[in-house]
Amino acid sequence: MFAACIQPLSTAYTVCEALGFESGVSKRFREAPIFYWLFTGLIVVGAGVILIPGFPLVRMILFSQVVNGVLLPFILIYMTILINKERVMKEWVNSRFYNLVAWTSVALMVGLTIALVVISVRDLMSGAS
Repeated sequence: MFAACIQPLSTAYTVCEALGFESGVSKRFREAPIFYWLFTGLIVVGAGVILIPGFPLVRMILFSQVVNGVLLPFILIYMTILINKERVMKEWVNSRFYNLVAWTSVALMVGLTIALVVISVRDLMSGAS
């Protein structure tokens, strides 16, 4: 129940902040309409999916986590590039050591993601025949 409330709220905050819209539960609806409509829409869609008879909820939870894991390397690459932009980060740009750690982590995550995809496809192909 806790996650069902927090996930749509954090998503609405993140989307509105990223796109420059006003956001916050301390704001009135007139001050942040996109935030409140997005928050409401996410709750309605989530509740609607749960109410579909026979919907494989556990499979969907696992699928969403796999998608999160596969997208993670792309996000890490973008974040590592961004953390090295002096125009954005000013004096908090990564040092050489932290860049070594960051890019090693990114390479490891990319390798593990590729291995996951290859193993999954191989298992799918061998199970289909």
